[in-house]
Amino acid sequence: MEEMELETKAVNDEQKPEKEQTEAQKPEETMADYAKELEASFRTMKEGDIVTGTVISVNEEEAVLDLQYYAQGVIRASDMSDDPSFSLADSVKPGDVLEASVVKTDDGEGNILLSRKKAVQVLAWDVLKKDLEEKTILSVKISEAVKAGVVAWVEGIRGFIPASQLSLSYVENLEEWVGRQADVRVITVDEEKKRLVLSAKEVEKERKEEDTNHRIAMLVPGTVLEGVVESLMPYGAFVSLPDGLSGLVHISQISQKRIKKPSEVLSVGDKVRVKILNTNHNKISLSMKAVEESAQDGEEEKVSAAQYSSREEATTSLGDLLKNLKL
Repeated sequence: MEEMELETKAVNDEQKPEKEQTEAQKPEETMADYAKELEASFRTMKEGDIVTGTVISVNEEEAVLDLQYYAQGVIRASDMSDDPSFSLADSVKPGDVLEASVVKTDDGEGNILLSRKKAVQVLAWDVLKKDLEEKTILSVKISEAVKAGVVAWVEGIRGFIPASQLSLSYVENLEEWVGRQADVRVITVDEEKKRLVLSAKEVEKERKEEDTNHRIAMLVPGTVLEGVVESLMPYGAFVSLPDGLSGLVHISQISQKRIKKPSEVLSVGDKVRVKILNTNHNKISLSMKAVEESAQDGEEEKVSAAQYSSREEATTSLGDLLKNLKL
């Protein structure tokens, strides 16, 4: 009997509809599966809150955000940035994560109306203060020329670059800089006065120093170079060298004879030969005296060799005479 019951059960299982069997195999849903929905149902949003959302879609007029909430967020183009050159369609893409401030909990169509500009006003100054502290290099686009400088936008905040901070060299025409990309550092942040000042000159100066230090490090002590005297000081002469470098010849290294001031033997514009003594602390120490001493040593060697050759010739000639002499 038991065998017959088992066979009957097996036949009945095989005859069950496929849909019924599939449903039986489905895993049981738990509360964890509804965690996000539950969290969203308990969340509340009020005007002024800063929220984070992922861009779902975007066009020239607005960006739609998934806020992990029962309603979607909408940021209109006019509420995205104060930057006059800002383009919503070009600057924001689906998948971008944005922070925005709640303007209205219902825009009339069931969406949460948001403002990126208001959130920026709250959050950007903290970011800029951090950039100032960490000396972060920022890439900005210069949007317009104004009196005594140019304007560039950072984190939605209007930044001013004084003409004196645009470049290491003198800037005559500010209009030529409009539309250019520039690497800058934040040098002044004043949230209370809404004042942000940037400098491209500081970044350029640092990069030039790094490049100069690298070229100095490649110099080999003992190398003799040709240079031009560019300035005279009471303690020595500065000499311009190839590759845009410059070194100092201390007064004690200018001449073998004792001098009271460099101008006794040198003038600005003089071409000189100098030997590299060292490049300590990224400064080039030079010597003209060492070149003179090396030249003299070379002449003495030549004289010694000549004298030795003369003596050898004289000795050989005397031997030849004695050899041929008959006693």
